[in-house]
Amino acid sequence: MPATSGFRLDLKGGDCCLVDGAITPEDGTLLLDSLLHHVSWVQPEISMFGRRYRSPRLAAWYGDAGAVYRYSGLVNRPLPWREELLALKARLEERFVARFNSVLLNLYRDGSDSMGWHADDEPELGAEPCIVSVSLGGTRRFRLRHRFDPAVKPVSVDLVHGSVLIMRGRTQHNWKHALPRTRKPVGPRINLTFRYVSRPSGGFATDAPA
Repeated sequence: MPATSGFRLDLKGGDCCLVDGAITPEDGTLLLDSLLHHVSWVQPEISMFGRRYRSPRLAAWYGDAGAVYRYSGLVNRPLPWREELLALKARLEERFVARFNSVLLNLYRDGSDSMGWHADDEPELGAEPCIVSVSLGGTRRFRLRHRFDPAVKPVSVDLVHGSVLIMRGRTQHNWKHALPRTRKPVGPRINLTFRYVSRPSGGFATDAPA
């Protein structure tokens, strides 16, 4: 990893750090171009408030064969690792002393693509997951708000090309996060969130998307 500058976000009951320049602009651009053209992107239907919607972004799930992940009414069975994803995983594991067996990729094609408020608190991620989020491409504003205390001031940070956001400890328990739409002109952005998925006791009730 290249020389970087990082800072810890002021999150009550959370542990979150943003590292700018974790990936060089040149390496990031090469990776962005490869993923844009070679990843098996899909636009899944997600379930929210009892209704089904087309996801406002494209997505792909890669990882070890057993890293099955369920969220928003979807059961995601991973595609086999691509070489560039494995290489990036190894670099992140060494840098941040973590272990990952999967990665969720989201493609925000322009400013109208978004991610709503949520927490990555699914049982298969464990009580205090370490999630490392890599940003490639256009800069987008990332927002966080406390789940239980409305008096806590929300936090916003810009995620730039080549930056890495590390969320761990009780962050997912105490905070939600979102990537809202923007009217500003912005190019495509790919977000890669590396995580470790374990199968919940008893497994899933279904082997197909709900």
